[in-house]
Amino acid sequence: MTIRKLPPREIFTITPESLQKFQEQGLPEEVLAQLESLLDKVYKGRSSFEKALKNALGEDGLKAHRQVLLTYSDHNIERDPASREVKYESAARILPRKPVRYREAGQFNFLGSRYVIGARDPDFILSIKDTLAFTIWTVALETIFGLIFALIVNANFPGRSAMRALMLVPWAIPTAISSRAWQWMFQSTRSGLFNTVADMFGLGSGQTAFLQLEAWQLPAMIAIDVWKTTPFMALLILAGLQLIPATMYEAADVDGASKWRQFQSITLPMLKPTIAVALVFRTLDALRVFDLFQIVLGQSRYSMGSFIYYQLINNRATGYSSAGGVLTFVVLFAFAFFYIKFLGVQSEEGD
Repeated sequence: MTIRKLPPREIFTITPESLQKFQEQGLPEEVLAQLESLLDKVYKGRSSFEKALKNALGEDGLKAHRQVLLTYSDHNIERDPASREVKYESAARILPRKPVRYREAGQFNFLGSRYVIGARDPDFILSIKDTLAFTIWTVALETIFGLIFALIVNANFPGRSAMRALMLVPWAIPTAISSRAWQWMFQSTRSGLFNTVADMFGLGSGQTAFLQLEAWQLPAMIAIDVWKTTPFMALLILAGLQLIPATMYEAADVDGASKWRQFQSITLPMLKPTIAVALVFRTLDALRVFDLFQIVLGQSRYSMGSFIYYQLINNRATGYSSAGGVLTFVVLFAFAFFYIKFLGVQSEEGD
């Protein structure tokens, strides 16, 4: 028998100050009126709070304003030292005999012990899916745009040095600063840049909640990261372009090869090792994304990194956050192995 202290829970309350903050964030008057029915009520845990919000606003209303409601409502952490849980556990198992808190995904035996692979929180599953989707889209787009920009700045034209320097500006800006700037541009009111432009050209109501609607959250994160990190990919690819001998292109010109043919037969094959290395670095960096999600989306949507941070710092769930860290390492290792195995990143002895 083991006695285990239960993890702390978040306590949510909508206060008059919360309603004022909601109004400052641009929530419509009808939404504020609906929220008055929840005024000063105490909700233990995010799930119960979201259930009350769903009953008051409806599913569409909750999706549209979820981030604002979770961020600007009054909430704190409940830590009751008398709250303890008694469970009977087998010493040979890492999970309780009746894992009511886990959905079993698989099991295996190792050195006479049975191990259960389980997942407890749907937010964790979603954070894995979002991180993988974020990584695939950002790395693909940044590689394509980085190759295009590298080819442009590698050409001979007046002002090439200045253009190379300007190209690096987005990458040089700290993520915390650029994230806040993009957060302002995505504001759901007409104070946001994109809603202002859309309203000027009659392309929408001018109140599109880019960061509150689930359908827009991940594309917004991808767009921000592509803007910021494309210069990094362009810089690495540009270094590879500088290593290609000019005599190869001169010989191709003599043979009458077109620019497209030269790109297919010379540029891409010679850039393959450089692109492979750039993909490894960028993919590993994208998989551990934390600050962008934490700053822009807060607790409304997680990456694997921000979810682990939330569990460790807010919930003090050290075991759960450690398990998430191990899984993050496994995913990083799998991507690195794939690139090294299939994209031609080899040592000199292997060549």
